[in-house]
Amino acid sequence: MQFELTERLKAYDSGADEELLNRAYIFSMKVHGSQLRASGDPYFSHPIEVASILVDMRMDCASIVTALLHDTVEDTSATLEEIQSLFGSEIASLVDGVTKLTRLELQSEETKQAENFRKLVVAMSSDIRVLLVKLADRVHNMRTLSFIEDTTKRRRIARETMEIYVPLAERMGMHKINDELEDLAFAELNAEMHESIKSRLKFLYTSSENTIETIMNDLKRVAEEAGLECSVSGRLKTAYSIWCKMQKKNITFEQLADIMAFRLVVNSVSECYQALGVIHSHYHVVPGRFKDYISTPKVNHYQSLHTGLIGPLNHRIEMQIRTKEMHQIAELGVAAHWQYKKGSLSPDGKQYAWLRGLLEILEQASGPEEFLEHTKLEMFQDQVFCFTPKGELIPLPKGATPIDFAYAIHSDVGDRTVGAKINGRQMPLRSHLQNGDQVEIITVKNQCPSPTWERFVVTGKARARIRKFVRSRQRDQFSELGKSLLHKTCIKEGVSYSEKALMTAAQHFQYNLIDDLFAAVGEGIHTAKEIVVVSFPDRHKKETTPEKLSPDEIAERKAIAKPNKINGSGKTTVCIKGLIPGMALHYAGCCHPLPGDSIIGVVTTGKGVTIHTSDCEGVTSAIDPERVLDLSWDEEIDQESRHVGRLKLTFINKAGSLASMTTAISKHQANIVNLKITNRTAEFWDLFVDVEVKDVEHLQNIKAALRNLPIITFVERI
Repeated sequence: MQFELTERLKAYDSGADEELLNRAYIFSMKVHGSQLRASGDPYFSHPIEVASILVDMRMDCASIVTALLHDTVEDTSATLEEIQSLFGSEIASLVDGVTKLTRLELQSEETKQAENFRKLVVAMSSDIRVLLVKLADRVHNMRTLSFIEDTTKRRRIARETMEIYVPLAERMGMHKINDELEDLAFAELNAEMHESIKSRLKFLYTSSENTIETIMNDLKRVAEEAGLECSVSGRLKTAYSIWCKMQKKNITFEQLADIMAFRLVVNSVSECYQALGVIHSHYHVVPGRFKDYISTPKVNHYQSLHTGLIGPLNHRIEMQIRTKEMHQIAELGVAAHWQYKKGSLSPDGKQYAWLRGLLEILEQASGPEEFLEHTKLEMFQDQVFCFTPKGELIPLPKGATPIDFAYAIHSDVGDRTVGAKINGRQMPLRSHLQNGDQVEIITVKNQCPSPTWERFVVTGKARARIRKFVRSRQRDQFSELGKSLLHKTCIKEGVSYSEKALMTAAQHFQYNLIDDLFAAVGEGIHTAKEIVVVSFPDRHKKETTPEKLSPDEIAERKAIAKPNKINGSGKTTVCIKGLIPGMALHYAGCCHPLPGDSIIGVVTTGKGVTIHTSDCEGVTSAIDPERVLDLSWDEEIDQESRHVGRLKLTFINKAGSLASMTTAISKHQANIVNLKITNRTAEFWDLFVDVEVKDVEHLQNIKAALRNLPIITFVERI
């Protein structure tokens, strides 16, 4: 084993220190002694296998020696000082880095994963070989994972591998390591599906072994006839990649058409495009499957041409066309860049740009959990880096908005956001941020998140915070509305409102708390009358009039009616005070109700109440009368709040007419939010104008001002 390892290393690195390697081999075997692994094999077999994996990656001698020694400080009596005296400071530093990462894996479940990843990035920032040794260590541990008896521990290791080490390997371009770790982790996390796919792949390979060979030979023949020197390889896709495609497309294994992948390797970039032309001219191309990663490499410097074909024997296949150098980089990633003569790669190289990005995020994160959240996004998505006015760096996923930026700064900042300036200009909150943007968030103390924000935010942190607020506030709103509806119905039915009596209905409909019942009524799941009928089954047996009530009962009735008010017709109405539009309350788009209008509400299951004007044609007789409510506006209307009123107008078509109309509206401190031209002739324009106003009186004043304009021939509220 020792001789074989040395020969394999010297085959690609003739200057390797053979004596150093032999000393490390003997030292490791001696200190590990009779230790055994969970599989029952001598423990020393593990560092040998890790070193072998690194030799396959064509790593330098120092990395191979580190692999042989990586567990000596952690699991034996050997010390770091001893390693330094025997093997030098470079080896000692690498072993120390790997040892620290290994120790982090032994921490408690609550802090281990996030903190481990945080320290992992710190450790590899000084010498990325620490990470490469750790990845090789993880590969061998995953290969022998089945020997661990504790199922929970196996699943924890597999999940950690999938969430941390797989994306790291992918981001570093180490696709061979990435694919193996994915498949091994998938086998543990979803054993049944893994076994099912593997057995089908085995059967398919057995039955189509000659097919793969035939396709490879045909592809090679076509390329060579065009004068291209090339090599062709073919394989079936991995179980995990097949499972991902089945999940993404929601199809079965039998429905997959392209589970065969073939690779054509040529000598130069120009030959890649020549080979692509030759292949496309001989076989039918699958539309939409061509990708050029040569002219636009992936962030991990992966380069290749990808295309889909109806290939030889009418099989649907995937093709990759690349040069030998591209193939080496695709398989080994950063390890393929290793400069043996210089000893190591400078961490300032292009392939380390993503690593520096992680370190910048590390400096901003308030804790390991937040760091893990951000770095997972960093590895799976393109990033944009934006700045606060003070120059603080905020990393965000591509497509992020000022709302995402605000929540990345702090949850409270996000909650209180009302506007944003991007590079000094006031911009919409849904604007997409670009790299280098300076973002200033404008906040107001009493502001709260808008339910509409969830439609355009992209970060999990922002979305989770908005959803939490909406769920909490929406329930409060539904509960408040439901309570008001029950007050009104109790008065209408001639019974005394009593939460004790309403608990009968709560138990009947299987609600544990009275607030749950209120929320269900406000949400429209039950009507208020339905609840009163169950709570007061004897309400009509004994006719009671206000004149016969005792003074105490009369006082109680007045207290019940307090949250409501009486409209002009003498009916009891429900006041909409305190209800936030977009949650339990919605303004109808058909009639655009305004403060000052006589209004009604229609209760819709799951939505709450939609407010209409009393004469709205949208409220038809088909609507259940029990779901139609008499509503009233809050007497103390917030003067800062704005409501949308719609005007229909006609004006003379001449230069300056539109400007005169908009000027008249703006002079009355109103804002046009929408304008739609419905008819246009050479003489006149008909249009709808949606205007933000305080109330009906405000809109009436605007109408009067528009009527006074000579260019306006007609204006009416819709």
